[in-house]
Amino acid sequence: MTAARTGARLRLLGISGSLRAQAYSTAVLRALTEAMQAEAAFDSADIGALPHFNQDLYVEPLPDAVARLREQIAAADGLVIVSPEYNHGIPGTLKNAIDWVSRPHNGSPLKGKPVLIVTASHAFTGGVRAQYQIREAVVSALARPVATPEILVGQVGAKIVDGRFEDAATIAFARIGFAAMFDEIVRSAPTDTGERPH
Repeated sequence: MTAARTGARLRLLGISGSLRAQAYSTAVLRALTEAMQAEAAFDSADIGALPHFNQDLYVEPLPDAVARLREQIAAADGLVIVSPEYNHGIPGTLKNAIDWVSRPHNGSPLKGKPVLIVTASHAFTGGVRAQYQIREAVVSALARPVATPEILVGQVGAKIVDGRFEDAATIAFARIGFAAMFDEIVRSAPTDTGERPH
């Protein structure tokens, strides 16, 4: 049962779209996690542990890394995806993760899950093309991208200092997106009316 249904602190799952040890996307995700830790508890997904998607492997028992990611998504009130843009699009590792958790189509752990999307790039455009591809992919899995102005981190390399993302303006802007996500989570959570089946 998710936190929104119990009235407890909201629980979010962070996913970085890059596997590099010093990935800028991971640094941005870490900074956002730290900035929002008073409002939500964060778990972290390891999409690098997933095998390449192969329908032949989509049988019980699922590969351990796949089962773990699906459990993390099911337990979370919402997802925060921070991703780079590779060749004008979504990184293959992130698309692979979405493919693994998108099945079965009407019973995916992504179904109905709010998703806040952040993209980062060396270019001033901030990964906007990847942003929309990620949005399209999660919508196809029946998740709900948060309706908020796009959170784009342009020229991200210049905003990393000693491995840490330090850009107060971006973090302040991202708070708007988080506020929209929290509102949606609370608004869409079922309420206990006290009624019981007859």
